[in-house]
Amino acid sequence: MGGCIGITRSRSGPIEESSGTVSRPNSGGLRKNQSLCHETIRWKSDVPLTEGQLRSKRDEFWDTAPAFEGRKEIWDALRAAAVAAEAMDFQLAQAILDGASVSVPNGYLTESYDEWGTRYQVPIYCLSAPINMVKEAHGRESPAECSEPVEGGAALALRLRLSTGGPDRDLPVSSKNTIAHCKAKLHAQENISPWRQRWFYGGKLLGDRLLVEEARVTPGYVVQVIVAPDDAAPAPAPAPPS
Repeated sequence: MGGCIGITRSRSGPIEESSGTVSRPNSGGLRKNQSLCHETIRWKSDVPLTEGQLRSKRDEFWDTAPAFEGRKEIWDALRAAAVAAEAMDFQLAQAILDGASVSVPNGYLTESYDEWGTRYQVPIYCLSAPINMVKEAHGRESPAECSEPVEGGAALALRLRLSTGGPDRDLPVSSKNTIAHCKAKLHAQENISPWRQRWFYGGKLLGDRLLVEEARVTPGYVVQVIVAPDDAAPAPAPAPPS
């Protein structure tokens, strides 16, 4: 099976066209729940997106979705589950859904329901990157996200715990660095591309434009870094015939 595209459809059409709103179902009957599918949804964007544009679209959706309808805590749980699932940690994603009493009748986060029967739709671009995503020149994001740190910031070290395992890492940064700049530093230190990194502290996602000092990380506390799989890594060259 090449991917889940083609079966992840909402009632109104392809999930790519979903508005992300929620609605009350007309039927009061019980809806069968399924375990989250352990599979990455493959899809192609009509307009090729850069990594920065994809992040902006995701942030815009998650920041505005609770304003339409539904409960904010459910949207927060769906966002956390989407991040975990994209990092291939389906066990964590399922635990988040179970803890929030969220059911997924088709096995995917594209459509889900809370315990009151409220329907939630998550657009596919919040669940996985398109197969035709393009790279930005020089691997840089927008100037607002990856600008050089402002002079005068205090030097400090962030303690990072990566989802890939291993000991915690101490990353030297400035209090005036943005999170995007810190991701670039972690890339230089651990060879993990910035687009694969999702930083969390205190249960909240740290946006790329946020300054380190604005994150208010308590010294000695850990910043969680969810690392997505590098599907774009080149395959090893075949062995020469003997």
